[in-house]
Amino acid sequence: MKPQTAAIIGGGIAGPVLAMALQRVGIHATVYEAYTEPAAHVGSFLNVASNGMDALATVGLADQVARAGLATPRMVMWSGTGKRLGEVANGVRLSTGITSTTIQRGRLHQLLLDELRRRDLPVVHGRRLTDATTGDGVARASFEDGTSVEADLLIGADGVHSRLRTIIDPSAPPPRYCGLLSLGGHARDLDLPAEPGTFHMIFGRHGFFSYTVQPNGEVWWFANLPQAREPARGELAATPSATWQQRLLTTFAADRAPARDILQRTTGHIGAYALHDLPHVATWHRDRMVLVGDAAHATSPSAGQGASMAIEGALVLARALRDLDDHRQALRGYEHVRRPRVERIVRYSARISGSKTAGPVGRVLRDAVMPLALRWLAKPEQHAWMYRHHIAWDRDISNDLAATAAN
Repeated sequence: MKPQTAAIIGGGIAGPVLAMALQRVGIHATVYEAYTEPAAHVGSFLNVASNGMDALATVGLADQVARAGLATPRMVMWSGTGKRLGEVANGVRLSTGITSTTIQRGRLHQLLLDELRRRDLPVVHGRRLTDATTGDGVARASFEDGTSVEADLLIGADGVHSRLRTIIDPSAPPPRYCGLLSLGGHARDLDLPAEPGTFHMIFGRHGFFSYTVQPNGEVWWFANLPQAREPARGELAATPSATWQQRLLTTFAADRAPARDILQRTTGHIGAYALHDLPHVATWHRDRMVLVGDAAHATSPSAGQGASMAIEGALVLARALRDLDDHRQALRGYEHVRRPRVERIVRYSARISGSKTAGPVGRVLRDAVMPLALRWLAKPEQHAWMYRHHIAWDRDISNDLAATAAN
């Protein structure tokens, strides 16, 4: 018997999009979020690549996200010495006109929550998962506040530190620390010769810095700093923004780039996060429990695909539940279709992250080779596998399973 109800753990990106997709296939979903209030403060901004925007169009959200964000189809690469290394597309412009979009994380979360309410899909805040079981044809989730729920399916969209992942498989791997910290913020009152819609990526001597200029002149920036020691949970959030600002100013002091000017004009909160990924999670599902998004296949942000992978996966899971005979077959089919793609992207993103932490000799070699590599990568066909991937909603997923088996 096909599932009729689902409890989704996590209200970030994968969870709300999945609830909307499940509604389209006749499954009523409720989203349970650990935060007591919408997490508008979490993160600064993110990239939804053209393939992710294309997937959002399927659930009727692409236009809203495009209006709330900024089209960012170009990336220009620079060395810390001020040398222009080359240019590459940030995604591709699809035949529908869709292109990659940068949006504030809090604004995207609020947009998704507003849309859930508009579609009469419930969201319950303050529900942090502690345990889950299956039996008698249902899945049961228990929360930290003592409450519990039952549904035909329990879906973990609870991120890279997923609790449901360890419930499904107690031997599941922990997230892998990538050796990088990510920091981000906003600056004003700068006169930068930068075209809106372009990311400038600077491979500095001691860190990586990127910025894009908004039409109103506001600068959105992020930085990656190498740090061998993995921070303890809560350590980064407890560090004052002024401390991060001074560390960043010191890090980029020797670079011929606008990083210091941008940092000096930065006001407000500087977010700081340790970067993790999940190269391989052996078990995505068990009985009536399944993982989606970062809970199953977190990627470092270097490829700009984390949000897009979550959105794509939500659509594929909904299609599998719609088209296949029972939940066991559907969950196997979902994993079979998604695993090869997401693990390829995790590997690709990890290689990019590695280029941000090159030593003195590696920096010289990288800066010499990158202009040639970028000319090759600038060819649209080189990244078509990533950016032109289309989730064919109206096609039976059995066709995808056959194609995956053939490859």
